[in-house]
Amino acid sequence: MEFPSPLQPATLIKRYKRFLADVRLPSGEITTIHCANTGAMTGCATPGDTVWYSTSPSTTRKYPYSWELSQTTDHHWIGINTLRANQLVEELLTRQGVPSLAQFTHWQREVAFGDEKSRIDFVLSNEKDQKYYLEVKSVTLLANGKGYFPDTVTARGQKHLRELMSIVKQGHRAGLFFAVLHTGIHQVSAAKHLDPVYAQLLREAIAIGVEVIVYRAQISRHQLLLVDPIPFIE
Repeated sequence: MEFPSPLQPATLIKRYKRFLADVRLPSGEITTIHCANTGAMTGCATPGDTVWYSTSPSTTRKYPYSWELSQTTDHHWIGINTLRANQLVEELLTRQGVPSLAQFTHWQREVAFGDEKSRIDFVLSNEKDQKYYLEVKSVTLLANGKGYFPDTVTARGQKHLRELMSIVKQGHRAGLFFAVLHTGIHQVSAAKHLDPVYAQLLREAIAIGVEVIVYRAQISRHQLLLVDPIPFIE
């Protein structure tokens, strides 16, 4: 995925109210940009890091700039716009980049399903009328040289795991796709130190057949691209 307009750099001052961040432009001007990531963003929003932002052509937006990437002092690139994860996975599916899913040639996005009234990111299908339910999660937490999900307690993520297990029990295939948007991450594990309930549910999900797929992104100021699988370590 190439960014529709060239990203511009700024220096992060602070992130606040979940959706906003103040940055200093190269000119010295301070401005406020929109942040699409509602998560904790641990390690992704350190004051002094370089922010790369896109500019919306809309004339009605209060904040025309959108925070897309962080570039840390450790020279890591991080994709912080969580809306991009599904776009990247769809690109990967389009080019049949996941061998275990190559048989599925059609998909629907944001499909309502499950007893807990969830919406799944993708329902894949093929000409044999086989289906595959795929939930996507963005991974950006790096700690002690390893990648983790989630970066805080996630009741929503726990619900998604229960729904995926229910799908498998009904005889369908289901998977959890971790889109790693941090260039410093080379393996992913459940963050049992942050959300032990999620970690336990994920162990149970894997045990009954929910598949875990992990791909790492290549990141630059010009593009985001999921390029290669990396290990999931239980």
